[in-house]
Formats: sequence, C-alpha cells, structure tokens
Amino acid sequence: MNTYIFGHIKPDLDSVVAAISFTEYRKQMGDIDVIPAMSGAANPETAFVFNKFQQSLPQQITAAEILPDDRVILVDHNETDQRIDNLGQEQIVSIYDHHTVYLNLTHPIEIIVLPLGSSNTIAWKLFKQNNLTIPQNIATLMLCAILSDTVGLKSSTTTETDKLAVADLSAVSNIADINSLTLDIFKAKSNVSALSDEQVILNDYKIFDFGKKVFIGQLETVEQDTLLSGRKAGLLAALQAIKEREGVDYIILAITDILKVNTKLLVDGAGETDLIQKAFGGTVQENILDIGAKMSRKKDIAPAIEKALIQ
Repeated sequence: MNTYIFGHIKPDLDSVVAAISFTEYRKQMGDIDVIPAMSGAANPETAFVFNKFQQSLPQQITAAEILPDDRVILVDHNETDQRIDNLGQEQIVSIYDHHTVYLNLTHPIEIIVLPLGSSNTIAWKLFKQNNLTIPQNIATLMLCAILSDTVGLKSSTTTETDKLAVADLSAVSNIADINSLTLDIFKAKSNVSALSDEQVILNDYKIFDFGKKVFIGQLETVEQDTLLSGRKAGLLAALQAIKEREGVDYIILAITDILKVNTKLLVDGAGETDLIQKAFGGTVQENILDIGAKMSRKKDIAPAIEKALIQ
C-alpha cells in the first residue's frame, strides 16, 4: 500500500513543491510509504525552478495508477472539480490547503486548512511545530513556491507567517538575494511566447462551482500591456472555444502585472461583462475591466464573483 501526495490538476509551482514538502514532513513523522506526485505536466515556471536548482520533478499520476488499497493526500486544493478525474473519495486520508473549503466527504479525515499565502507555508509551519529539520534542497523549493504564490509577498493573501517562512527558508537555503530570485521566477512565469492562446489561458486556471460554473484563468506577467495589445483577439477567441468545450457558464481571464501590482480582466460575452461589472464596479471597455491591485484569484477575484452571483 502506498500513499500518494499530489496537488490540483494543471499544477502550479506551489502545488508541485507542496507534494514534495509534505512528503518529507510525513516521512519525518513516521509515515514512510509516501510518494510525491503531480496531477499533470509541470508548467514553465515550475520547470524553470526545478532546473535552476537541479531537482527532480515528482512523477505524474492518474487515478488509474492508484490501486484500490492505496491512500491519497491532497495538497493545495480540496474541491472535487480540481482533483484528478475518477479519484475514489474513500481513498483520501488527509488534506493540506490554504483555499476556501468546498467539501462533502463520506468519512472523517485529517484536514489542515490555514489562511496563509501558500501551501508550503503550512508545511513550513508544521515542520517548525514538530521541531523537524527541513533539508536544504527542499527548503529552496519551498522558498520559491511561497514567493511565487504570494507574488513576491505582495499579494493580499500574504501574512506575517509567510514572511517569517521566507526569512527562515532563505537562511536554510543560503539565498540572500530574495529580490533577484523573485524576479527570475517572475520572468519564467511570464514567458508565454511559446504558448498558443488556449495554452496561455489553460496554463493556470480553476473552475469554481458557485451555483454556476465559473472558469477563472490567471496569467501573471511583467508585460500586461504588450500581451493585451498583441494577443487580445486570439485570447478572446480562445476564451469562447474553451467555454464551449468545458461547458462552463462563465469564463474570465485575469491578467496580472506582478511588477505594477495590477490586474485586468478579459472577457468576451454579455454575461461575463455584466458579472464582472457587478462584482468589481467600473465599466468594461473593449472587453477589459481594470480591477486595480486585486492580484489574488483566491482572495480577491473568486469571492467577489461568488458574491455577485448570489446577490
């Protein structure tokens, strides 16, 4: 019997590293048969970080590869829509997450959900609470993941605990220049020149069930204006194609400039236009709504959309 630890579909850096950090944590706590995995291919940012620090990515896994007596630990997600397809709910034994909880389980399990900026901050906190040592290579990956998920500690989701974790992990990693590392991560995350318009949207997305299915993609970039001026038409067409294929009620692309600390929402449809205007105020102009410094899909964007739908 194995215990697989993995994050959400379309894994981001925090999700992939969390599988590794929580595997190390569980092993040090005595759970030796734990295996880190990914629910999909690594995105360019994740590949960059693992290559930069010469670390091996976890194996990719599907529900078909998980045997009936295997156990599953979910990290960086909890919702059914964000799990791998056909995963047996009865196999889930633990969840470590920092997102809003949408659960309806048939059996009691261990759940640790904390309002922190990154799943890896939760892992760091558990290491510290249990007086465990974080290996340097894992500390380096955790540092990168927290910097990524908190947008260099600028996101509204950032807490004092995230800042403490970054300070501690940078010392363990022997990385003094956090700003330089953050910029390197931003550049890797922002490089979408080789991606098609659909791939840009699908690179980082979540589907929320707010009574209506809402697809929210997010692109974090340092070239927001260039992207919108050069690729807007293609992105709008891709939004419509993805909406039809996924069968969602609404689809929104958030394009976040991580240097300017600004997000613009791109939509193509009267329903989406009405929804985001209701959620954030302002007026959509040429398919774009500037929502200012709201950078977090989890804390700033999704809750406002949910509130607008139930009003």
